[in-house]
Amino acid sequence: MSWKDALWVVGSAGAAFLAISFVTGNRSLLSIRKRTSRERPAIWNQGSIRAGYIGSQLREIDKTRASLVISYDLENNTDSDVGLSDGPHLVILSRMKSDGSYSQDQPIRLSYPVFLPARQHARLALEITQPFNWPPDADSGSIEKLRNFVEQRLRNVGAFVLFDEADHRQLELPSGWEQLQEMPEESH
Repeated sequence: MSWKDALWVVGSAGAAFLAISFVTGNRSLLSIRKRTSRERPAIWNQGSIRAGYIGSQLREIDKTRASLVISYDLENNTDSDVGLSDGPHLVILSRMKSDGSYSQDQPIRLSYPVFLPARQHARLALEITQPFNWPPDADSGSIEKLRNFVEQRLRNVGAFVLFDEADHRQLELPSGWEQLQEMPEESH
């Protein structure tokens, strides 16, 4: 047997060993992953942070887009600091009034990152940005157009719910925008 043939046999045996090790190792990694997911708490941490609706504001981004900003006061009732920021671990859903189901039919994001120290209060704002043709200031129906824009975004939303997948925390942001529909129309 030549040196070249011996090297080929040893290399082939090594590759076969690595392939067997990879397949066997992958199975053990899968079993570890399954075991870890079973050990996670089944219930999301709810109620440790309370939220109260403060108000809503419609902002003009440009002549073709508007941003609805909904503000909340947060109260941290835990002994731990909490940080919230947009990213892969934060999911914001709408809870529908009609049936309590969750929806992601509109893009909702945090207006800014929030740091909530233990046993303290902080403000949080959600932002929903959508296409909107801003009416001219002289338009007599501008208030109604603005009100319709807000009403369309919040019509069937009972609450917003934030899921922080990293900390397994759920935060419900209650409605309060019914009062927007009851506001008297301004006269020009």
